[in-house]
Amino acid sequence: MPHAPSRLPTLLLTGFDPFGGETLNPSWLLAQALDGQEIAGHRVVARRLPCVFGQALDQLHQGLHDLQPALVLALGQASGRTDLSLERVAINVDDARIPDNAGAQPIDQPVLPEAPAAYFSTLPIKAMVAALREAGIPAGVSQTAGTFVCNHVFFGLQHALRDSPVRSGFMHIPLLPEQAARHAHAPSMSLATMCQGLRLALQVALQVQTDLRQSAGSLN
Repeated sequence: MPHAPSRLPTLLLTGFDPFGGETLNPSWLLAQALDGQEIAGHRVVARRLPCVFGQALDQLHQGLHDLQPALVLALGQASGRTDLSLERVAINVDDARIPDNAGAQPIDQPVLPEAPAAYFSTLPIKAMVAALREAGIPAGVSQTAGTFVCNHVFFGLQHALRDSPVRSGFMHIPLLPEQAARHAHAPSMSLATMCQGLRLALQVALQVQTDLRQSAGSLN
């Protein structure tokens, strides 16, 4: 359903379709859970991306065009993660261990030919992690977003906003308990804890952004 018009600036969250034999993807459930909420004077809008190389970027670009967001955070599922992982860097490589949902399995291909080798997150990832840990929520900075569709979207997002003041980045999240039950010894986190952590992380990101703008304004 289309969102009602709002005068609040938009905060775009994206999540993915299920993939790899799973019937759900916590990244989309998490984004969907915050859809329509207000955080630090911003309205959250969630967009679901296909777990398909190329198509995911097409839909991301459409969301950026339609919403003109003030901040963007893409979410992705990562089996084996024990915490909310704020990714530091996206690399210009598609190298798929398994096929995507359309059967594509690129090997050693660039995400975007002629683009740089890597982009860094423009979110205050260490401040976000510190706030989450202080609140008792497992969190950390990750140095690799992999080379599957998550990294594909992260790289495409940072490239699209490379000349923009809009801050953006990527967070990997653990499996849900019901998923972990089907994987021996897989770590998990409840959706309620992830929601609490994501709201807090976004509040910190938006506050840092506001503080920077005010600081820049005072220097002019």
